[in-house]
Amino acid sequence: MENKATSTKEVIYLKIAKLLEKQIKSNVLRVGEKLPSIREVSRKRGVSISTAQAAYWELERKKLIFSKPKSGYFVNNWNKHKHRLPETSNPNLETIDKQKSDLLINIYDTIADKNIVQFSLGIPSPDYLPIAKLNKSVVRATRELKNCGVEYENIEGNALLRRHIAKWAINYNLNVNENDVITTTGCINAVAYCLMAVAKSGDVVAVESPAYYGILQLCQSLGLKILELPTNPATGIDLEALEMVLKNYKIKACILISNMNNPLGYSMPDENKKTVVELITKYSVPLIEDDIYGELYFESKRPDTCKTYDTEGMVMLCNSFSKTLAPGYRVGWIIPGKFREKILKLKSINTISVTALTHQAVADFLDSERYENHLRKLRNALHANSLLFQKTISEHFPADIKLSQPKGGFFLWLELHEGINTLEIYYEAIKHNISITPGKMFTLQDQFSNCMRLSYGLNWEERTEKSLIFLGQIITKQYNRLKN
Repeated sequence: MENKATSTKEVIYLKIAKLLEKQIKSNVLRVGEKLPSIREVSRKRGVSISTAQAAYWELERKKLIFSKPKSGYFVNNWNKHKHRLPETSNPNLETIDKQKSDLLINIYDTIADKNIVQFSLGIPSPDYLPIAKLNKSVVRATRELKNCGVEYENIEGNALLRRHIAKWAINYNLNVNENDVITTTGCINAVAYCLMAVAKSGDVVAVESPAYYGILQLCQSLGLKILELPTNPATGIDLEALEMVLKNYKIKACILISNMNNPLGYSMPDENKKTVVELITKYSVPLIEDDIYGELYFESKRPDTCKTYDTEGMVMLCNSFSKTLAPGYRVGWIIPGKFREKILKLKSINTISVTALTHQAVADFLDSERYENHLRKLRNALHANSLLFQKTISEHFPADIKLSQPKGGFFLWLELHEGINTLEIYYEAIKHNISITPGKMFTLQDQFSNCMRLSYGLNWEERTEKSLIFLGQIITKQYNRLKN
């Protein structure tokens, strides 16, 4: 005979689950919104903790909500709107050194224009940054630094900051100490030092395709030739293609964004990272790993890096706090492996010292649990934004678009009908104070003209939503012209 108490409990938790399900499906509880805690549900409904937990488990089973460790439960009702993933890229395996247009300059010219909705910039909204706490860290930095920070620091960089970076590296299973770390003026500065350490003008470097346009421009400024590799929007570069070019081309370096990739959003599976490290070690080709989005993961734990699996010092790991804490502070760093002395020499020639005050301020901020607490809030905000963006795109953009499914970071990659030119969409959208990033900026070849990158790093508010809907209308008009 069925236990009456158990039966009653099941009915109660199902009633709670059904009520919340109705609120989710009627948009009373919106995608990305944080739900009340289990204790709060228990108290308000007058039920036990286990009953409230059972209700949430039922909603999680239906994929209507998702949980984040130490953060709670969030609405996740966008699965019915899922689009197909973009296609794996298929670039020509040829080296290219042609120059790009000045579109990037046009986009950066509007970076401080508050009238423009910046779907084009991969930085967090100031609303998501702990500005007041950082200000206090700056004040403390002026007190702690000799002569208030006006003097040069050691070439390696701020000792306290390097110590914190080394301690933090344990989160992705990397065992290093402060002497293994060199600070830089942001992440692209770190990548530049790594490139200069291993390649000279005329040499060939291999990159993903699509590739972050900042890396493409940096390589060109150094006179390097670029070979783009086929890249899957879920798993990253094609490993067979990588081995083929390492074997048959004189590659001086590979550059990868293996976690929360820009622009595709994927995080390379660990087994692929291991294989990449095995291949570059086998063929003695250094890997420059840009891990600037590594802390902005949406899953339960921080992913490993390629550097995690590096036993020979062939991987140079680059990162910064520009995407997580303070873009304008320009605080970056390298774990350079066997190339440490070359990079120190380059830094001594090119920079001598980084900005002492901002580096000390970040070190001060890291000297507590404030950074982890901030990161947790930032991840939650970005994850919620990504869900809201995907839901809005599903409702207001053409139905046959292909859309990436980011594992973290800031970006969605959209692949539109092959007859659509996203450069035209950019020029039309900017007339209405909406900025996007056309796909052609992420390649030197004739590809991705029907693709675009959107950033969900800006604060989700009425203006953001209306601008995204209007962008969908612009694209829909382009589709309608193709049909006619």
